[in-house]
Amino acid sequence: MKKIKLMSLALVLIAGYGCKEVKKESQETVDEVEDAVEEIKEEVSAEIIKFSMEPKSDSNVKGDVTFNEENGEVKMTAMLSGLTPGEHAIHIHQNADCSAADGKSAGGHWNPTNEPHGKWLASEGYHKGDIGNFTADEEGNARVEFATDQWCLGCDDENKNIIGKAVIVHQGQDDFTSQPSGDAGARVSCTGIIE
Repeated sequence: MKKIKLMSLALVLIAGYGCKEVKKESQETVDEVEDAVEEIKEEVSAEIIKFSMEPKSDSNVKGDVTFNEENGEVKMTAMLSGLTPGEHAIHIHQNADCSAADGKSAGGHWNPTNEPHGKWLASEGYHKGDIGNFTADEEGNARVEFATDQWCLGCDDENKNIIGKAVIVHQGQDDFTSQPSGDAGARVSCTGIIE
């Protein structure tokens, strides 16, 4: 009888030890999952916003523009269609207002530092919204990519924050010298950058 009690006690102790091991392994798994979730949250916390471009000035120019902020840099990617083949200008303008049929409700180029119009980083002065030119293919499609650490999405620095501004695509190309906007022609597409 004593042997049976000792054996039962041994089995209970072994089972208890096994349960503790299972519980410990389960906790380790839970910790690993929580760590993985935190890593995903950090990756997702990279600010990404996407907007659709609206045709303006009786054009058919439309598309999407995406802004992705990560590690202190904002990358803009625009996918456009309905353009005439050739060179076109793209700029950030001061107001997130595309209500006017000609896009002029977006105001002038975004220029928080009051510089003359010019070519980004290649001129003595340039607007923070002076992105430049891109080429539309024979079908009128274009992909535009631009990245800078001189923009942010929703930060407190008004000289960098592009929230509340607009993206404008122009009918022609920017000559980088005419003031105040590079003589790029009509505004053929617009989107407001609203968080």
